[in-house]
Amino acid sequence: MPKTTMLRWLQEGNITIPGVLLTQYKEMNLNEQELILILHMISFIEKGNEFPTPADLSARMTISVSECTDYLRKLIQKGFIEIKEENIEAGIRYEKYCLDSLWEKLIDHFLLSKKKEEAAKNRQHETDLYSIFENEFGRPLSPFECETLALWMDDDHHDPQIIKAALREAVMSGKLNFRYIDRILFEWKKNGIKTVEQALNHGKKFRQNQAQRNRTNEQTETPSQKIPFYNWLEQ
Repeated sequence: MPKTTMLRWLQEGNITIPGVLLTQYKEMNLNEQELILILHMISFIEKGNEFPTPADLSARMTISVSECTDYLRKLIQKGFIEIKEENIEAGIRYEKYCLDSLWEKLIDHFLLSKKKEEAAKNRQHETDLYSIFENEFGRPLSPFECETLALWMDDDHHDPQIIKAALREAVMSGKLNFRYIDRILFEWKKNGIKTVEQALNHGKKFRQNQAQRNRTNEQTETPSQKIPFYNWLEQ
């Protein structure tokens, strides 16, 4: 390939577009023709032409000048692009395309999609949580128990993972009932425990302290005496 051809290829340069535009344009009610038109507009702007004409844009696409004009009008009506006036020296004015509103809408849609994903995950966690409780209890939960679970999440704002950790703590303690689990959650919240790791460390520390007390009590207890497992309800 001749050097002059390579030089022209390099001079064409690259355009920078956020990948999220490609994943979100459908949700933003943009079609493929509008998307490609926007990409060409970005290319023109990055090369210094801030106000390409419909003829300029059409020359790079498979649509006519009139079709390109229609698409530009629709993009302006939808609020994706704006035409702004700028002043230069000697009071001379010129027009340019502004894509700020496009990027703002793109950010809004991206954040909204993430919120939807998070909400879907939370709903799945809640569904899983009910199933886990029913498996541990070996029966369907009563309406009161279902309401208690909902209150823990909606009113007390306990993360489903923390509730699962409290359930495991109750199973380990041999006290599988909602009152006991509620007390565990209350103690954890009071102590600022918000993650499963913190909950595990907290429970481990309590059991270590309990074991130490047990060893001390074993030296004085009678054979009939029994040392209970750490009881959250007594806290």
